[in-house]
Amino acid sequence: MRATGVKLSGLAGLYCYFLCLCHEWLAPKGLAAWLIPSEFMDVNYGTAVKEYLLNSVTLLRIHRFDPLDVQFEDALVSSAVVWFKNAPPSSDHTVEFTYGKTLAEPNVTAVIPLDVLRNENKWTKFPAKSQVKVHPPSTLTISDIFDVKRGLATGNNKYFILMPEQVENYGLPSEFLTPILPSPRYLTSDIITGDTTGDPIIDPKLFLLSCNRSESEVRLRFPSLWAYLEKGKADGIDTSHLCAHRNPWYSQEKRPAAPLLCTYMGRQNSRGGRPFRFILNQSRATAANVYLMMYPKPPLASLLNNNPQMLDQLWRALNDIPIDTLISEGRVYGGGLNKLEPKELGNALADSLLPSLPGLQTQLTHQPRLFKETRVTYAAG
Repeated sequence: MRATGVKLSGLAGLYCYFLCLCHEWLAPKGLAAWLIPSEFMDVNYGTAVKEYLLNSVTLLRIHRFDPLDVQFEDALVSSAVVWFKNAPPSSDHTVEFTYGKTLAEPNVTAVIPLDVLRNENKWTKFPAKSQVKVHPPSTLTISDIFDVKRGLATGNNKYFILMPEQVENYGLPSEFLTPILPSPRYLTSDIITGDTTGDPIIDPKLFLLSCNRSESEVRLRFPSLWAYLEKGKADGIDTSHLCAHRNPWYSQEKRPAAPLLCTYMGRQNSRGGRPFRFILNQSRATAANVYLMMYPKPPLASLLNNNPQMLDQLWRALNDIPIDTLISEGRVYGGGLNKLEPKELGNALADSLLPSLPGLQTQLTHQPRLFKETRVTYAAG
């Protein structure tokens, strides 16, 4: 803060602190070059670093290595080289963005105006996407029609997520068990069907243990569950970070089954060449935090209640969203691992969904300000 006037988030990596601290070492008009992770270009804690690069110095060039071309044998990190000069930027300043191969011979090069960078949260869109395209104010995003929530974090999956045999062995009461989806790698289909009770017809079949009854009530009324909780205490599960902040410690977040889910992490060389999969959930299963859960907002929920067959059409339309649209909203790590947070999925443009949802446009226009402001995105250059 003293060196740059920039307040960093406590989530920022140490490289962000070093970069800002060294501002005091840099002579007026002196040049700096940093080899650092490229993550700051996309994540929230990188906002302060980008403010420094935009306003406190003159940003000259950023070269980002292809995430598949890992630069270090002992770290799966996406790397960038950042050059800047210790001088205020001019009002019409432009920044050179390069990508891929080597510094001297990059695959792609583009010159981006500083004003464009100030209005863009994710700098990894450059230079591969450098032609500015302004979308009208009515552009639809995923968050206009869905509440996107991360799946629940149990605090200890091995303890709280159980197979049927374990449920039977411990004699756990069914009223405290909810079906939960396994990791996406176990899903052989992107459609989860349910049996007559709503349990998903999948393998492995798993159940989530969650109880909001007091310990005294559990001890008196549910002795088998009490014995299992005592086992958890003996293993120290009740004092783990998440559990210690819950009351009671063996209760879980409320995450009802969502009709649609999205995997939040993957690689483009995975099945179908898509790092993110949309799942149609026809069961009552909830999901852990390896999924993003998509709950329809009232206008969409009303439409689907009146026309249940539209859910299948919507699921197909979601899977037809260009993968670049989703990747550009997320972030990528070394080795080509793509990640998508709830807000990032919510920010993805979704006008392509409207043809599968006749009548939705009319309902949305009668809702108080569901649409976003004018947005700027970047078509392939």
